Amino acid sequence: MILRKSIVLVGMMGSGKTAVGNALSKILAIEHVDSDEEIVKAANRSIAEIFERDGETFFRERESEILNRILDGKPKIISIGGGAFSSPLNRKLISHKGVSIWLNANLNLLWSRIKNNKTRPLLNVTNPFEVLKKLNSDRSTIYGTATICVEIREEYTIAMTSNAIIEKLLNNSYLERDTNDF
Repeated sequence: MILRKSIVLVGMMGSGKTAVGNALSKILAIEHVDSDEEIVKAANRSIAEIFERDGETFFRERESEILNRILDGKPKIISIGGGAFSSPLNRKLISHKGVSIWLNANLNLLWSRIKNNKTRPLLNVTNPFEVLKKLNSDRSTIYGTATICVEIREEYTIAMTSNAIIEKLLNNSYLERDTNDF
């Protein structure tokens, strides 16, 4: 299959962006890049350490720089951090250089996936569920501007989600079957 533009997976923490990105990368035989991993490599520090030492504003600025770099070049699958799509600059970069796909998971599923994860700086607070709930509420409208929306449910496997994405990409002409595939 031939991917016309980079695919950028957006959504809340815990929605499965990295897992689905890895699966799509294998199915389509193209590179998968996780923007958070690229930030960690560039800074030689964890995201939690960046937030603690330099603050969220600094992190968001580096996130935009890394995203712009990742979007250049041949099409690939890109997973971005949960807050990255909140930036108007990032949404503009993605709309010009790629296709955004929202992995839309409900609050209870998100919480079940991340409640024991201590590496999420925004949730290292007294009541992390309430913070997650507010972030989800605040970001849903922004995520809703993504080019494609794919619902995520507990009973869906990564393969099922990946196949749903491929079907939507084919239906919207962002992906086409290579005649050599037949």
